[in-house]
Parts: sequence; C-alpha cells; structure tokens
Amino acid sequence: MSATLHYRIGEAAKRSGVSAANIRYYEKEGLLAPGGRSDNSYRFYSESDLHRLRFIRLCRAMDMSLDEVRTLLAIDGTGAEADHVACATLDEHLAHVRTRLAELRTLEQELRTLRGRCDGTDSHCHVIEALHERAEAQALAPQRNAPAHRHV
Repeated sequence: MSATLHYRIGEAAKRSGVSAANIRYYEKEGLLAPGGRSDNSYRFYSESDLHRLRFIRLCRAMDMSLDEVRTLLAIDGTGAEADHVACATLDEHLAHVRTRLAELRTLEQELRTLRGRCDGTDSHCHVIEALHERAEAQALAPQRNAPAHRHV
C-alpha cells in the first residue's frame, strides 16, 4: 500500500459518520468506487473516499435523492457550467422541499383536526371512529382523487 492512510470499512464508517452498510450501498449505487482490497480481502478506503462519504452524508442529511447526490458528485467544481449545474440541482431540490413543506402543513392540519376529536367532552375519544370514517370515504371516492402518499 502507498503512504496514503487506508482504513478498513469499520474505521471508514466511524471516521465518515456513514454506516458500513451504507458504504456498501453507496458502492453498489455507484456513488463511491469500491474500496481496494488487501491480500486478506478486507476493503480499504482512502482519505479521499472518506471525504466523498462525508459529502454524501451531508447531501443525504439535506434529504437529497441519490440522483441529486450523483449529479453533485459528478461536478468537477470549476467553471461556470459546473456552477449552473450545481445551482439548478439545488433549485430543483429546494422546489421539492417547498412542496413537501406544503404537504406537511396540510398533514399537520389534518392531524390537528383528527386530534380535535378527543376534545374531552365525553369519556370516549373518537379518533378511531374518525379514521374508520376516512378509510370508508376513501373506499367510496374515485381512486384518482385518493392521495397516493397520504397515510392519514
């Protein structure tokens, strides 16, 4: 091995904050080149690999998709075109986040309304009945109107 420090997957996981399972997954998804192997078949990762893993972890913490991370990783970081691609990727992600925030606000209101069924006016909370009513209403409504991503 060269003078560059190399870490086995467990140490790479600890140093990068990315689990060993996720490191293997990112390799499978092509976000990280498979670690080199020693004579005894242990995977090894360089400081550059650890930096890449931290970069991936940061992007994933910002709820970026693997495709968005892949796009950002592919940018060489120099030149106006790279800046435009990075900005466009972030703009698309920001639009996704704004849409999700609006969905979460709607969900919050739905949950508050449902929680309001337990208003303390009698000894019985009516949340379960309300959920059954909503489930029945969805069964009666045309499928095209049923939100695919809603659980409530």
